[in-house]
Amino acid sequence: MTMPHKALYAIFGWAFFATGVIGAFLPVLPTTPFMILALWMFSKSSQRFHDWLYHHKLFGPSLQRWQQHRVIPLKAKLLSVSMISFSLVLMLVYSSIPPWAKAGVTLFMLYGAAYVLSKPSQPPGEKSP
Repeated sequence: MTMPHKALYAIFGWAFFATGVIGAFLPVLPTTPFMILALWMFSKSSQRFHDWLYHHKLFGPSLQRWQQHRVIPLKAKLLSVSMISFSLVLMLVYSSIPPWAKAGVTLFMLYGAAYVLSKPSQPPGEKSP
């Protein structure tokens, strides 16, 4: 990969990381998806930053569970589906976009919710709390 491409991946990696950190403090912005994106961007640009994030004290465990088992914790699922539902209702009630656009957005959001719900909530063999 050429140097400008690596730099672009690194810039996006840090941007996603920063967004994920902000999401740790704002309840309406998720953290983990942005950290997953940052981890992927770092895998394309810097093994050092990838390893740092993958083994990070705070963010590392959820990234490791995702990478190893594609796990989305139950709390994250509930928050995600709740925010999708809330956003969908607001859009359907208050938006003036055409009906075909509302239908498209609704299908996209339903697909996202189905994807989140289709993933396990814990790694195989781990007991429920």
